[in-house]
Amino acid sequence: MNRSVLTLIVVVAFQATDSVRAQAVESTAPRRPNFVFFLVDDLGWGAMGAYGSSTHETPHFDTLCQRGMRFTNAYSACTVCSPSRAAILTGQYPGRIDLTDYIPGQHRPQEPLKIPDWQKYMDHEHTTLAEALQQAGYRTGFFGKWHLTPVRRGSASTDEEFKQLQARHTPLDHGFDVNIGGREWGQPKGRGKYFYPFDMPGLEDSEQGDYLTDRLTDEAVDYLGETGDQPFLLYMSYYSVHGPIMAKRGDIDYFEDQGEENWPTDMGRVNPAEYAAMHKAVDDSIGRIVAELESLGQLDDTVIIFTGDNGGNWNSACGGLRKFKGFAFEGGVREPTCIVWPGVTQPGSVCDTPIIGTDYYPTMLAMAGLSQMPEQHLDGENLEPLLTGSGDIDREALYWHYPHYHRTRPYGAIRQGDWKLIEFFEDERLMLFNLNEDPGEQHDLAQAQVAKTRALHYKLKAWRQEVDAQMPTRRTQR
Repeated sequence: MNRSVLTLIVVVAFQATDSVRAQAVESTAPRRPNFVFFLVDDLGWGAMGAYGSSTHETPHFDTLCQRGMRFTNAYSACTVCSPSRAAILTGQYPGRIDLTDYIPGQHRPQEPLKIPDWQKYMDHEHTTLAEALQQAGYRTGFFGKWHLTPVRRGSASTDEEFKQLQARHTPLDHGFDVNIGGREWGQPKGRGKYFYPFDMPGLEDSEQGDYLTDRLTDEAVDYLGETGDQPFLLYMSYYSVHGPIMAKRGDIDYFEDQGEENWPTDMGRVNPAEYAAMHKAVDDSIGRIVAELESLGQLDDTVIIFTGDNGGNWNSACGGLRKFKGFAFEGGVREPTCIVWPGVTQPGSVCDTPIIGTDYYPTMLAMAGLSQMPEQHLDGENLEPLLTGSGDIDREALYWHYPHYHRTRPYGAIRQGDWKLIEFFEDERLMLFNLNEDPGEQHDLAQAQVAKTRALHYKLKAWRQEVDAQMPTRRTQR
């Protein structure tokens, strides 16, 4: 046989062997997990059954906690929604990316401090969590509240250039293949609010009587049925339980029939039964999505993460913590949180280690077997050691930065270990709490623990300088 022909046969044979070997490796490689991320709006730390609520029934969420790990010290990155949502998707603190208030924020010219010129949309320089997964072959679907598109306060934004800016900042522009319901709104504003008509993308075929939480769930269930063998991210970002407080009549009747002896008394003219019914609708949605995963044979291949974007709207929803949404205290930022990682996380486990919204990005990359992106998720910690029970995470402190007026005055905060320091920028007042001994923040120890107060204050100021956080400035006296 001709030597060149023999060489060709050998080369082809080796190439064929390599191809077979590659196919064998591919076929035996573990499938990347799917992700379902449940993000609930205005969710109080004590609003779910597994966190002690006596007025809200949340059996499907409670079952998630039994299947996975429940966190007792999980935090949102801000006391209001847009910054905490951006922190999840970028892995960076709001103070670092200058997106520090809900969009479009408030105009308060009468206040003694002038707020900085902050970022009112998520910049495209960031590779979002959705983009990172999309680039790795994931199908990515967004359902519900976005609130990361620029909007002008008190204006219909008719300027064409501004409209083009808005068009560049939808979920579809930040890594999602599908967008159902996501637009610039921070709460439902269609004519029917939580009931049809919705005026939201992807919900045009809704009908009279349809309820928003149910319709988003319908679309999410359909999405699951279309994913096939491709790994997916289902980002279920509920508008609930943000106001207006509106629920289905049957669910309201159910809670009203339970009697009023356990109802909270701090909700003003809001019907506590209707508020509980909104939580029930979210919980029913969770149950439907989990049931669909099970029917598709994908439940054991799917990581489920559940958390909220900031505290509840009433102190009664915050489990005895101080204050609620918009405030500098624990009720504004501590969230009911559960992570289910099938076959890895110990069912029914509880973790007391403090975590925050920036941590989900690196954690999900690790779960998927993808390389970390430390230049992007600068402020996130990979929670894998906690979830596997193999160790702790290497974090020195948690930080918050809110140079705005809302229900609170402009402030910054740090939690290191059991200690939390709050600094109010107007008068430079400092408050210090030991959260282990005083989770309700009733005893300010700033005067009794001077050395600790100074040390944490120094660390907080150094962090602000490190991330180049924008600060409010004092107005010139007229």
